[in-house]
Amino acid sequence: MAPTHVVTNQAPDLVGFDAAADPPLLEALEREGAGWALDEVHEAGRRVGSAEVRAWADAAHRNEPVLRTHDRVGNRIDEVDYDPGYHALLGEAVSRGFAGAVWEGRPGQHVARAAGFLVWSQAEAGHGCPVSMTHAVVPALRAAPELFAQYGPGLMSRGYQPGLTDPSSKSGLLAGMGMTEKQGGSDVRTNTTTATPNADGTWSLTGHKWFTSAPMCDVFLVLAQTAAGVTCFLVPRILPDGTRNPFAIQRLKDKLGNRSNASSEPEFDGTVGFRVGDEGRGVRTIIEMVACTRLDNALGSAAGMRDAVRRAVWHARHRSAFGSTLIDKPLMRAVLADLTVESEAAVALAMRLAGAQDRAADDEHEAAFRRIGVTLGKYWICKRQTAVVGEALECLGGNGFVEESGMPRLFRESPLNSIWEGSGNVNALDLLRVLAREPAAVESYRAEVELAAGADHRLDAAWKAVQDDLRDVAEDRARWLAERLAIVLQGSLLVRHAPTAVADAFVGSRVAGEHGAAFGTLPRGVDVDGILARVPLG
Repeated sequence: MAPTHVVTNQAPDLVGFDAAADPPLLEALEREGAGWALDEVHEAGRRVGSAEVRAWADAAHRNEPVLRTHDRVGNRIDEVDYDPGYHALLGEAVSRGFAGAVWEGRPGQHVARAAGFLVWSQAEAGHGCPVSMTHAVVPALRAAPELFAQYGPGLMSRGYQPGLTDPSSKSGLLAGMGMTEKQGGSDVRTNTTTATPNADGTWSLTGHKWFTSAPMCDVFLVLAQTAAGVTCFLVPRILPDGTRNPFAIQRLKDKLGNRSNASSEPEFDGTVGFRVGDEGRGVRTIIEMVACTRLDNALGSAAGMRDAVRRAVWHARHRSAFGSTLIDKPLMRAVLADLTVESEAAVALAMRLAGAQDRAADDEHEAAFRRIGVTLGKYWICKRQTAVVGEALECLGGNGFVEESGMPRLFRESPLNSIWEGSGNVNALDLLRVLAREPAAVESYRAEVELAAGADHRLDAAWKAVQDDLRDVAEDRARWLAERLAIVLQGSLLVRHAPTAVADAFVGSRVAGEHGAAFGTLPRGVDVDGILARVPLG
């Protein structure tokens, strides 16, 4: 072999690991009441690290979805073809209970599902969209008992059967959502899609949706205008009589973010819908659904951070420069420790919110905390993902810009969760509504933070300052307030539950402000070794 063909000083493939071998995640799983799921979460983690699953993910992104509007003789079919890797990932996610099966009723179920979803999302994020939507649609559909009886068992199944056919004959169903439109985006009350009643109790929908992901799902929750206002409808792709419901996919989005999952623009023209919830109360009907998907946004962003940190540390352990491996360089260690602290704070908050979701039905305090906590977690964790992934990518240098490294895929994905289910401004404004209208939620936040009272004077001082800010809340300060409330909450969780090395670094840097604008600027004297011991290498 020619000397120029000998490859040295490159990191081996990151494969054959357990993505669930992650101390902060496993500790939270036990703490939040789902220690019984430990073996299942580890099983999923080992699959994430397997060569087979990583090959599925790579293929699903290289072979993007293809829209087929008509069959060979000209019939309108509006079908999307996906790479087999996408179907394999989706089928395994559903079989593991990360979609609708979580509503079975077992104590700790949402925490177990959250941990599994966080781990499995590190395999590939795009297929998580229909998984998350199916999970979120189940509680919303309960507002229509007859529809729930018809479609609920399929949505809660662990079976995955791709293709458009009679839902009653399928081993499992997936659900999507069609909320936003061109003229309004998150302002769904300005939707122009209309729904008119039919004599048989169904409705006929006419309009054009702007972002409808996973268009091959079996059913969709859709918002449309009736005489009473915005109303929620269930729109199946295949009607009960076996015929295709008009669902004309105008195009697939050429989008930033994951390439494996299709986002589409369907046009409704006499499309049959079944009303869900009260007429004119569509936004209220989907509130529970929004809470579920926003929690999944936070979990997905936490997953992206943990995956990025793992890849950066793996590279640093195997790459040498200037006489030693990168992981032994003090400056690189400072960067990696900083990234680890940020990602652990994301895991701690996301899993605490999953615990609140589990307990909300029977505990008013937890229900109130979930209301404000999910808003904060969705806002801040999703905001931090892009910064963390970008810095982790830089740790790989030029290698991080090569598709085979996996980092470009993580980076393209990183802004998505901050936009999905309401952008940063939408969530910050939602926080203002909570503060103004829901004193129980504010009190629940106070009680949660003050569980750490006296443990760190810097955290105590920050909480006092935030309380001062709460006395005079203006719209242009909504982002500042959302950020500070989220950081103080994360600080409280870490002071109570994380090792001293992590908690001290987080409070000193994020809470007390002893930190620069870039990663790698933690305060003097932090325990870098103790922090890096928390990296999820498996």
